Amino acid sequence: MTLPISADLIAEHNAKGLEALHEDYEALGRKLARTGIDIDAIKKRVAGFSVAVPSWGAGRGGTRFAKFPIAGEPTNIHEKLEDCSVINQLSTVTPRVSPHFPWDKVSDFKALREEASELGLGWDAVNSNTFQDQVGQAHTYANGSLSSQDAGARQQAVDHNIECIEIGQQLGSTDLTVWVGDGTNFPGQQDFARSLDRYLDAASQIYAALPGDWRMLLEHKMFEPAFYSTVISDWGSSILAAQTIGERCKCLVDLGHHAPNVNIEQIVARLHRFGKLGGFHFNDSKYGDDDLDSGSINPHQLFLVFNELAEAEANPRDGFNPSYMIDQSHNVTDPIESMLSSAEAIAACFAKASLVDRAALHGAQEANDTMMAFQALRRAYNVDVAPILAMARVEAGGAIDVLAAYRASGYRARKAQERKAVGLGAGIV
Repeated sequence: MTLPISADLIAEHNAKGLEALHEDYEALGRKLARTGIDIDAIKKRVAGFSVAVPSWGAGRGGTRFAKFPIAGEPTNIHEKLEDCSVINQLSTVTPRVSPHFPWDKVSDFKALREEASELGLGWDAVNSNTFQDQVGQAHTYANGSLSSQDAGARQQAVDHNIECIEIGQQLGSTDLTVWVGDGTNFPGQQDFARSLDRYLDAASQIYAALPGDWRMLLEHKMFEPAFYSTVISDWGSSILAAQTIGERCKCLVDLGHHAPNVNIEQIVARLHRFGKLGGFHFNDSKYGDDDLDSGSINPHQLFLVFNELAEAEANPRDGFNPSYMIDQSHNVTDPIESMLSSAEAIAACFAKASLVDRAALHGAQEANDTMMAFQALRRAYNVDVAPILAMARVEAGGAIDVLAAYRASGYRARKAQERKAVGLGAGIV
């Protein structure tokens, strides 16, 4: 295995903070022990946690107006894998990459799978793209894809998703994520009922092509690129579609795809209750679908989401196997730094949810003791779990301070010299 960052550099960097880390870890361990919590057990849970990174997230994003590339930005899937490997090497919690097709298409997917393995990476859900036209395609998606009135466009979208499944089988994936930008910008533009019927019929054809061990994950989004209506706009539309399509069709929740102030943690509980919780795309939002870095705006909401996930894990009903992925748009930061920061924020909320005294929480809930139920959550949220995360990383070969180690490595500067520059983007308007 050949990794992008020198193990000696990481060890040298860690050596400077190892003594302090042990002191902090032991102090936190004593504090947690007073409440009956074994810090090593929590560290073990953290060490077993992972979240995928998106191949497209290794590059700079853009707004509707412009894109400002960063030096050393990846220009193909091979360079994207290098960057994703750096994120996993330092954070130790991002061992899988989620590819997007046709963006990441290559001539030899077996070789690509081996290339990823050499970088310490596996593959997560494959993503289809029917929200933009590709060079040479026969039918346009300008008026929709799986819900289009054009039967040719619908079949083209179905065929593309089936091709993604076939590619995923070669890579070792077992999930297909389906998000469509289908919708309308004017009242009366489409019939709401008929457009949904067309979507369900086309999506069912894709589902029929799934291998027996695969899942189909439906991602909903409130708005954009359609600003009047969206075919799969919310969790209600998503769960109804998933229930119609089939048992292995699940709902995927992107944290940025809701109206402001929507209670996402309640949605988590509802989807799990009915066996349709498929996974998450982690990011954050301030005004709308901002795709900001995870935990940068509302870390408490992220914690509350993980609290519901911890409840679901403890009460699996028909099973508990959600797919986790970071999905952000890094418009003004180094994408590697943003995903390192987000991976740490996500792992921290997972760790804090593991600290909740569930007996105390449930007892207070049953007694209608509102304040003590709230305090059971607040006590866990207020714990600084950084020593647990850092110790888990060190023991797995990662960095105590992921951002400092990344900057000390000089990786971005090296890639700026080695890689072809990305041209200026004009945005999407």
